[in-house]
Amino acid sequence: MRAVVYEAYNAPMTIQNVPDPTPSEDGVVIEVKATGICRSDWHGWKGHDDMIALPHVPGHEMAGIVVAKGKAVRRFKEGDRVTLPFVNGCGQCPECLTGNHQVCSAQTQPGFTHWGSFAQYVAVFQADVNLVPLPGEIDDTTAALLGCRFITSFRAVIDQGRVRAGDWVAIHGCGGVGLSAIMIARAVGANVVAIDIADDKLDFARKMGAASVINARKVPQVVEAIVDTTQGGAQVSLDALGHPETCFNSIAGLARRGRHIQVGLMVADYIHPKVPMELVVAKELEILGSHGMAAHRYGHIFRMIASGQLDPHRLIGNRVDLESAPDELAAMDSYDGLGISVIDRF
Repeated sequence: MRAVVYEAYNAPMTIQNVPDPTPSEDGVVIEVKATGICRSDWHGWKGHDDMIALPHVPGHEMAGIVVAKGKAVRRFKEGDRVTLPFVNGCGQCPECLTGNHQVCSAQTQPGFTHWGSFAQYVAVFQADVNLVPLPGEIDDTTAALLGCRFITSFRAVIDQGRVRAGDWVAIHGCGGVGLSAIMIARAVGANVVAIDIADDKLDFARKMGAASVINARKVPQVVEAIVDTTQGGAQVSLDALGHPETCFNSIAGLARRGRHIQVGLMVADYIHPKVPMELVVAKELEILGSHGMAAHRYGHIFRMIASGQLDPHRLIGNRVDLESAPDELAAMDSYDGLGISVIDRF
């Protein structure tokens, strides 16, 4: 098969012909029809993730068709259209048995623990636990972009943030995670203030439903601006970027008893950010993480898409072929471009 491969961290990526994967007894092989290009893949390429062994094929947001399956797989057959969350649970540990596959202690992640979806084919383990059948009305590109940023934002807003109609929600960073969170928060009736440093991203945020925007490069006191906009602070705030400054501002801009959700990865030099703990205590704030979403929760998203409450297709930015993927991935840290880029030609 053809795949994007890197043989050293932060080194050039190339298109190579590599062996096709074979299914494990409990797994399947998927022919990839579309896969998102995510900043988490950029972190892996830079060497920020210790799960990755070299040489490596990135990619963890995907949709496709089952083309081979192991003899223990019962729920899926060859020819099925499927997608999956980027965290794949083992189905047997205490976390999985309570439905929390997204924090499975024995999790696998295509594109991190093994070769991923920047390729014509990808292997998935524990298929009966982790695969999600695709409704006919959801196309491959839309399904692919759900697999990391959208589902992570969904869990952050709905499950962790417990956002309700009328809440003010602050979203720090208007990349794929932030834009997804804006759309989801608006779908449940919340008011959103979006914060970024680029006017074009803030314009896009308005199109996704943000009621107010703040350019952090132009506004000298971001926290004060959030408090003023929300008339006392946000009930829920997400750091959708993963930076010490956005993390601090997200917490500091909360209302009393507000909830901060850390979604953006804090890695390398950012692993121990400064936190305004005096506000956490005085205001009884909650600090929560959000790490993907279990496969069994996809039904809720599909129902909201079917009803018209959510339209994740609007988040699609560039559609590229496999040959363009190395340049797209290498540029992820520049924060250029709008929406979520998807590989849809292999």
